[in-house]
This record gives sequence, structure tokens and C-alpha cells, in this order.
Amino acid sequence: MKSRTLKKDKVNIITLGCSKNVVDSEVLSGQLMANDIDVVHENKKPDHNIVVVNTCGFIDKAKEESINTILDQLELKRRGELDKVYVTGCLSERYRSDLALEMPDVDAWFGTLELPLILKQFDADYKTELLGERMLSTPKHYAYLKISEGCNRTCSFCAIPLMRGQHISKPIEELVKEAEGLVAKGVKEVMLIAQELTYYGLDIYKKRELPKLLHALADVKGLEWIRLHYAYPSKFPLEILDAMRERDNICKYLDMPLQHASNNMLKAMKRNITREEMTELIHAIREKVPGICLRTTLIAGFPGETEEDVEELKEFLLEHRFDRVGIFSYSHEENTSAYELADIIPSEEKERRAQEIMEVQQEISYEKNREKIGKTFKVLIDKKEAGRYLGRTEFDSVEVDNEVVIHSSKKLAIGEFVNVKITKAYDYDIEGEVV
Repeated sequence: MKSRTLKKDKVNIITLGCSKNVVDSEVLSGQLMANDIDVVHENKKPDHNIVVVNTCGFIDKAKEESINTILDQLELKRRGELDKVYVTGCLSERYRSDLALEMPDVDAWFGTLELPLILKQFDADYKTELLGERMLSTPKHYAYLKISEGCNRTCSFCAIPLMRGQHISKPIEELVKEAEGLVAKGVKEVMLIAQELTYYGLDIYKKRELPKLLHALADVKGLEWIRLHYAYPSKFPLEILDAMRERDNICKYLDMPLQHASNNMLKAMKRNITREEMTELIHAIREKVPGICLRTTLIAGFPGETEEDVEELKEFLLEHRFDRVGIFSYSHEENTSAYELADIIPSEEKERRAQEIMEVQQEISYEKNREKIGKTFKVLIDKKEAGRYLGRTEFDSVEVDNEVVIHSSKKLAIGEFVNVKITKAYDYDIEGEVV
């Protein structure tokens, strides 16, 4: 591809949004590298001439961040510091025609499943033989493994199916080869991601096959931690827990977004489950895998939510004492079924409710962390900051969960496992010494 510069093109990929976008950017970079095109992620030096912005269109804040990032890159282009600005990802998939009118200086817009079209802009070929080959943007000791694309659920608040399409599972043998390739690069932990993990296999195998996939991945030599993200609670396949209990390298960790606890809200959100059924499921999970870390995500301020619903949600947290909780303020998304409901709760009130709910969880988190004092945990070292090491136990995922602050008089290697005895506890982190 020709540009105004005499230098060889260098592409900078900027990724916004979730881990699924991270994987998409890594796959794009792998394809560009295979076509002998220089590519970097989140480049800090101004030595690239082309930018690809991989956008998020999930909620209002994410959309705003994506638009601001595009505008920043267009300003660099206007000043002659960039030759091309391309935009891909969820925001582009959802609002491409509107955005193209508002930002005509963007050189091309692409949806979430148009990787071959992006490559054409570089006169590059889409290499089908690159099974899972990608340039990791994460530290080399962990990576995300996307096991499926899209979602068949019809949750009333969610626009993801509009941007990602219907559920498509990747075959088990492909995922095993991809995992083997990641381990060969030094990866020790993979985080399984999908819009909905428990649906895995229904489209290609005609039954839920996540347990079979887990056993196949657990057999990959050198893969020390396998972590599960985004499991849907309705019709949850309990066989997943048998695999977790039987295989040492499957983390006793489950990220299962519940979104709410009030039956009124669960029905309005079209979650296909009741509070009573969720309670039964949580008890079954903890009975099958004692000591499991349960993470969930909640929504505050959904249309029609009352103070009673908020109180019920707080009671639910106190009853079940989740290890990790994240919360979003409701975002009114066009073309979702909830968009027909009146979004009359002010944004400040949504934020207040979210904060009130998280204050309940903050106390729970602190109490659970205090229980760890004096115990020793296997910890994966992620980085060194301000003269101390930061790592995670099997009960913590990257960025969203607790960190372990590690004190050591000896030099520790990033990406290695060490045993750490916990000496202090905070609301969301713990501290300890290498033993």
C-alpha cells in the first residue's frame, strides 16, 4: 500500500472496550505481520503513519471514549502526523453510516467481522492457515482465548447481538491448537471468553460442550491456569463444575453475570431466571466446588427499578457474599427491547444506587480478604511497580479483580509462580511475603 511517506508503513492498533476486542486486535496484528507489515499495539512513540481504532459500542461511556479517540486520531491526521485512520469494532458496526457522515475524514469503516476487508486496505491477503496466530498485546504469560463469537440471548438491555451477531462456536480442535500455540509463546494462563460461555457447542455439536472443551484444554502441557469468564446462569450446565473440580489447572473461579436479584427486574431484563433459581444455582455451585471464587456483574437503574428492588439486591449480596462484584449504571440502548421502556431514573440517581450497592460489597470483600491473613497462596506475578511486585491468585482475573502486593528481598521473575503468605488485607487487595 502506498502512502505519502517514503518510509515503510507502520500500523498502530488502538483497542477500546472488552477482552473480545483485545483478541480481535491481536488477530488483525498477526495477519498484518504475516503480510510483512510493521504493526504495534497502543504505540507511545509517534513513529507510525497509520492507525486502526478498534471501538466499543456497549454503553454510553464506552461510545463516548471511542468517538473521542477517533477524533484525537483525526486531529493528528489533520496535522500531517498520520496518513490514514481506519475504524473497526462494535461502534463502527452499529453506527457506521451515521459516523461516516459526521467524520468524513476517516479513511474507511469496518464492522466486527470484516477482517479480510481491513486487510485489503493494505493490499494484504487474509491467511486462513494462521490458526489463532496473533501478536499478543497482553504480557506474554497470560492471554485471552475467545471460544465463540456472538450471542443468541435476548436480554432486554443488551445491544451485543446487534453488533456481534448470532452465536458461533469455534471447534474444540482449533481451540486446543490455539492454546498450544499460546503456551509455545510463554503463556501460562488463558482466560476463556465469549459473550456466553455456557452456550458453547450448541450450534456445531448440537449440545453444550464446554465441559468437553475444558478437559481438552486442561490436557495442554504447560497450561497452568484456565479461567472462565461470562457464564449465563439460566440452564447452567453443572458438568462444568465437575471438570473444574477434577482438573488442577482449571481455576476455581467463575464469572457469572447475574445483573439483578429482584424478580421484577430479572423479568424486565428478560434473564429467563428467578431469584429463587439463582439462589439454588449458587448453592449447587459452592457445594460442587468448595472454595470456588464467584464473580458477578450487576446493573443499577434499569427502567422501573424501585428502592425496594435496590434493597432486595443488597440483601441478595449479603445473603450470598460473592467474592467479586462489578456494577454498571444502566445505559438506554436503541434497538434493544428495553429501549421501549421509559428511562426516567436520572443518571446521578443511577450512579448513587450503584455506589450504595458497591458499599455493601466493599465490606464483604474486606471481610473475605481478612480471612486470608496467615494463609499461603500460589500467586502469578504480573508486574513490578514502585519497587514492589503485583500478582494474582487463582481467584483473581486480570484488571477486574484483587491484586496481591508482594514483598520480596530477592528478584522475582514476571510471569512466574511463587507462594505468598498473606500478612495484610484491604478492601480489594491483599499483601504478603514470599515463602
